[in-house]
Amino acid sequence: MPRAAIVLALACLVAVSCAGNGDDRARSRATTASTTAAPTTAAPTTASPTTVAVTAPPTFDGGVEAIPDAARLHASWRPGCPVPLEDLRVLSLDHWGLDGAEHRGELVVHADHADAIVGVFRRLFEARFPIERMELVDAFGADDDAVMVANDTSAFNCRDVVGRPGVWSQHAYGLAVDVNPLVNPCVLSPEDVRPPEGVAYLDRTQDVAGLIRGGDVVVAAFAAIGWEWGGVWDMPDYQHFSAAGN
Repeated sequence: MPRAAIVLALACLVAVSCAGNGDDRARSRATTASTTAAPTTAAPTTASPTTVAVTAPPTFDGGVEAIPDAARLHASWRPGCPVPLEDLRVLSLDHWGLDGAEHRGELVVHADHADAIVGVFRRLFEARFPIERMELVDAFGADDDAVMVANDTSAFNCRDVVGRPGVWSQHAYGLAVDVNPLVNPCVLSPEDVRPPEGVAYLDRTQDVAGLIRGGDVVVAAFAAIGWEWGGVWDMPDYQHFSAAGN
């Protein structure tokens, strides 16, 4: 091969080699740049805190107040009753209704037992024992039959013992409470049930809201303050609780 041709061939080989090395260096620089670039940091996300509503359990409230004047008990008290107005107290009591809602009712009892009776209804409230209504008997003209048919839980009423004219009931002293009297009737005899509509509830095994049974929370709550349940009498008075058992 002529000398000039050899020189030309060598020059071409050197050029190709240099070009390849240049490409390798370029690729190396690109790789290095891609591996040393600052990493992309995603913006932090802050989750909104979940707010959980906390509902406080129902709290019983009961109050005791003096009777301001005879007008407050316009139908249930009169001069000649065996207890003066100043010895009576009106109680404001929370209770659960047959509708499952919380209600506020009133009872009038003797002052000596007022705080104890508030404690009884506190226990009934905490046990969620249902009471259909709790209004003073004055809302019914102090008519005991109307009170019972309405299933109204009540206490003071200046009246005689049912079926015993001339004998003051413990209700006349503020020493008795009748609870849900329609579904807890008074049995004067097998033929005389008060109220008459209460005959439907003489079967005490029924699953009836507000019905009282021996050993239940109602009987236990009154027994704790020394009051007797009429449901154990020979002629049972299932609604009746009293301090002296009358």
